[in-house]
Amino acid sequence: MSLLGPAEVRRLAEELGIRPTKKLGQNFVHDPNTVRKIVAAAGLTEDDVVLEVGPGLGSLTLALLPAAKQVVAVEIDPPLAQRLPQTVAEMDPDNAGKLHVVLKDAMKVTQEDLPVQPTAIVANLPYNVAVPVVLHLLAELPSLQKGLVMVQAEVADRMAAKPGNKIYGVPSVKLAWYAESKKAGAIGKNVFWPAPNVDSGLVWFQRHEKPLSTVDRKKLFSIVDAAFAQRRKTLRAALKGWAGNPGNIDELLAKAGVDPQQRGEQLSVIDFIRIAEV
Repeated sequence: MSLLGPAEVRRLAEELGIRPTKKLGQNFVHDPNTVRKIVAAAGLTEDDVVLEVGPGLGSLTLALLPAAKQVVAVEIDPPLAQRLPQTVAEMDPDNAGKLHVVLKDAMKVTQEDLPVQPTAIVANLPYNVAVPVVLHLLAELPSLQKGLVMVQAEVADRMAAKPGNKIYGVPSVKLAWYAESKKAGAIGKNVFWPAPNVDSGLVWFQRHEKPLSTVDRKKLFSIVDAAFAQRRKTLRAALKGWAGNPGNIDELLAKAGVDPQQRGEQLSVIDFIRIAEV
């Protein structure tokens, strides 16, 4: 197996006439040690079918193929999607048959779009859509059991934050609805081309064995959104609009066993579930 280094990344980009765009959040990894680190941290088995979002020129794809049963690469950019199978065939012909490329916006992917159902997501996600992509895929693909994503360092902190932390918020709670999560490492700027303005972080997550509740997810998420819309407000104030009748909010929170003087960042996903259930 060969991996892409700086020279190969620039050669491929020049061949395709590609300049990384901010619109698509493109920052191509050109450091082989970094993609090896990501694959190792993902904890893949030979039975895993990996979903990679935004494979770009194939840096991470080439490291994933030997470690997984199959890799489904979802790419929104047509020239990149078209070139990826050729790159893999040239650099790792033994594993080229494991690759499936899907030309699609990851935010619109459904089960029907994929040739095989993935068990894990491993991806270098565009900074501007990282959280929505992860939440969308967990909702749409019940076969996804675990994941390791590289995101902006600040976003990684938020995704893995626990109640009581000042950066705990909507991404923290919504990811916790689906999975247990934790930080899995830091990635510097210089492993990318072009180098971004901020560092990156790795977030690992494992889907809960059983759903935490049968409560409607959209209802739960609407409560979470309302609780954090104005972080300084107490739950009594923040949820008045959501409750419809402000006079009922104290009674509702009392039934849920939640102090109306608390703020959203103090509540676990279980606390929010109790409110939704009431």
